[in-house]
Amino acid sequence: MAQIIKKLPDLPIERAIRTLSGRWKAVILYHLLDAPKRLSELTRLMPSASQKVLIQQLREMEAHGLVHREVFPQVPPRVDYSATELGLSLEPVMLALCEWGQRHARELDQIDELADCIVRPVHTKARPAPAAHAQRT
Repeated sequence: MAQIIKKLPDLPIERAIRTLSGRWKAVILYHLLDAPKRLSELTRLMPSASQKVLIQQLREMEAHGLVHREVFPQVPPRVDYSATELGLSLEPVMLALCEWGQRHARELDQIDELADCIVRPVHTKARPAPAAHAQRT
């Protein structure tokens, strides 16, 4: 796993927000909730995000224990990204944010402009965060 990029804040709400802060982190996690994805799949799902930014955000999420990166030894190399158990534990939060986003759009009379936002049940087993990371506080 990658090194922790910066020390996270001691206040739990600030820690949670800092861990998910970034233009694409929540969207990446949203897409990883149902199944592992390759970088090319994530790029197709988020055409507004550059590949460079996606890689940066994935590395930060890996460092914070939300995402697992698995490299398969083949030519060309294949890399899959999946949500860890810690990342999957954010599913109820993601669902609540989706519901709030729908409510917000309704309040502003923009519900017709809203894209589908469904947090799908996870059918694949995620990789647990390594024990070394789990001990950090």
